[in-house]
Amino acid sequence: MLILRVVLGLTMAAHGYNKFFGPGGLKGTAGWFDSIGMRPGSFHARVAATCEMAAGLGLAAGLLTPIPAAGFVALMLVAAWTVHRPNGFFIVKEGWEYNLVLGASAVGIATIGAGRLSLDHLLFSGTAFYEYLHGWWGLIISLGLGLAGGIGQLLIFYRPPAKTEAS
Repeated sequence: MLILRVVLGLTMAAHGYNKFFGPGGLKGTAGWFDSIGMRPGSFHARVAATCEMAAGLGLAAGLLTPIPAAGFVALMLVAAWTVHRPNGFFIVKEGWEYNLVLGASAVGIATIGAGRLSLDHLLFSGTAFYEYLHGWWGLIISLGLGLAGGIGQLLIFYRPPAKTEAS
């Protein structure tokens, strides 16, 4: 579980880091968000970068695991819907396959639990609260919160760009 959490979490955190500090930085990321219909782009660039880093590091550390897993679900739902949906399923055609794998993996971790080598186990094992960090509660929290967050963001902010004749 440690290997899966760390690889998945640091991969997501790297995506957030790249939005902050990669080529183009937040300004370039904001322009891209505007171009795909997530407006205002500057707001979404900051929110996505922050959420990717926080969810990634939280999952890697195994801290309150269903919460960062919910972040994965919300992020991947929005990415799949706004960017990858028109391209079909397979990643080789820039489809939403990768988004599904990342989101489902995070939910799987939240359901199974972060494992013995996690902050959840270190801080909360032996307490009643620990039961909310895995099992059915982990599944319900990660999937429910993630879907609510992603769908809410799409409903409130997503305005698909108008199609032109060249598109």
